[in-house]
Amino acid sequence: MENDLVTTVQQKFHMLSASMNERMVRLWSASEAQMIGRGGITIVSKATGIAHTTIRRGIQEIAQQSQSPDVILPPSRIRRAGGGRKDIRVTDPQLLEALEALVDPVTRGDPESPLRWTCKSTYRLAEELRKQSHPVCARKVAYLLRDAGYSLQANRKTQEGASHPDRNAQFEYINAQVKKFQRGRQPVISVDTKKKEIVGDFRNGGKEYCKQGCPEEVRVHDFQDKELGKAIPYGIYDIASNEGWVSVGIDHDTAQFAAHSILLWWREMGHHRFPRATRLMITADGGGSNGSRSRLWKVALQELATELDMPLSVCHFPPGTSKWNKIEHRLFSFITQNWRGKPLRTLQTIVNLIGSTSTKSGLTVKAHLDSNQYETGIKVSDAEMAKLLIYPHVFHGEWNYTIKPRGR
Repeated sequence: MENDLVTTVQQKFHMLSASMNERMVRLWSASEAQMIGRGGITIVSKATGIAHTTIRRGIQEIAQQSQSPDVILPPSRIRRAGGGRKDIRVTDPQLLEALEALVDPVTRGDPESPLRWTCKSTYRLAEELRKQSHPVCARKVAYLLRDAGYSLQANRKTQEGASHPDRNAQFEYINAQVKKFQRGRQPVISVDTKKKEIVGDFRNGGKEYCKQGCPEEVRVHDFQDKELGKAIPYGIYDIASNEGWVSVGIDHDTAQFAAHSILLWWREMGHHRFPRATRLMITADGGGSNGSRSRLWKVALQELATELDMPLSVCHFPPGTSKWNKIEHRLFSFITQNWRGKPLRTLQTIVNLIGSTSTKSGLTVKAHLDSNQYETGIKVSDAEMAKLLIYPHVFHGEWNYTIKPRGR
């Protein structure tokens, strides 16, 4: 008999629960228990999972309404005013202040906070708050943080360090030189070395579509494979033509490697695009293998100018502004997008992925594997520098200069 009653009440609750709010559930369960009579509270609780105390409270509420109709709650209310559990910020007024002191200890709390040098997860924050006599769970911490205007955020690269007083003037100078070359239908290229990549079945950032539950398996640890080595992509971006060339080196990122990459670009792409070119402009970062202070870079450019039989005008970006180099966001960023989620298993894989990079705006890229060996630690003497046909420009000659070919 009891089992039949439990089943009947369970079926009723299943049909009605979706359309009832908390108050209606409380009153309905109380009325069902009263209709059953002795043992009704237990039967209804067993059938619906509603607590005995909630059903008894509903019975009391029905009794109060029958005795005093004026105490009936308006339809818009679920509980009497002041009913329900108090907000934790009311019962524990110091909680939010303690939480903010942990999240931002330098400005709001103790700079020597125990969480100053740890990952501030909600679980760790809740644990530390409990140690400070603030009983709170991780979920409530997350709610409080969100309500106080906090959210999970990554670091943002905005601080470039001290800027050179002529930084903006150098940008304007580069822009003027680029326009001058382009008006004369002369080539202008942006050059730089992309981030070095270890070759092998290693994890590569990003995601790609695979059969569900069948992701491409890679190694757990990213230790360089001595046999496969590393890849050093050096890029040349033709600003006017929206074309890119990448030499994938396997040895060292040296000035000779950079200059040889420019030579390969000219032979494979530049010469065909600019058959009547009489000079070449190069925009480059201020550091690295093509740095403005690198003597070896200037020696390599002297050899390149003689090989191409044309003057090379070089303009370097000011210190701390490498991300303004057009090759970064017009070539390298699209290469990274193209191979996201794909393990760079072999050097040929890297060359193929770079060479297949394209965009809707018409970017085309060619790639070449440079297996040459490049010596490191080469010193350039003052005597060698004196023999270079280098002509500094009037404006910041250390950043802007022209190298003429020998024999002219």
